[in-house]
Amino acid sequence: MRKQLFIRSLQIKLLMIAFTIPYFTNSQNATDTNAKKPLNIGFVLYTKGNTPGTLFARWNYANKSSGPGLATGGPHTDGYAGNYHVRYFYESGKFSDEYDLVIEKAGDFYDVSWIINEKVAAKGVGMEVSDGLAVGWRRVTD
Repeated sequence: MRKQLFIRSLQIKLLMIAFTIPYFTNSQNATDTNAKKPLNIGFVLYTKGNTPGTLFARWNYANKSSGPGLATGGPHTDGYAGNYHVRYFYESGKFSDEYDLVIEKAGDFYDVSWIINEKVAAKGVGMEVSDGLAVGWRRVTD
């Protein structure tokens, strides 16, 4: 009787393990796959700098990297629309990227382009918020 209970108990445990392992393995594989391929989505908040024609930036890409930035050479007028040169840095202070930045007014919103060597590298849309210009963007891959 004891032997039968032991065997039955062992069978139940083995069944539980058999059904549990694939569930966690599949779940972990999905997580690993997602971790290897970040979303192609970024966000940046531009605020007006102390010097006319400058914007401070606070950016994030796919919740994987982020940092500050500085756009210079913009118009010396109110608003955000204009052509700038922007340099971004990681949180550590290490240089990340630089672009020619074009911000165009589109009704109540903005169209934004980041350009390298006369080729559009990223596109975004933005809107003015109380703290500045909020822009969602993605890298152009086609």
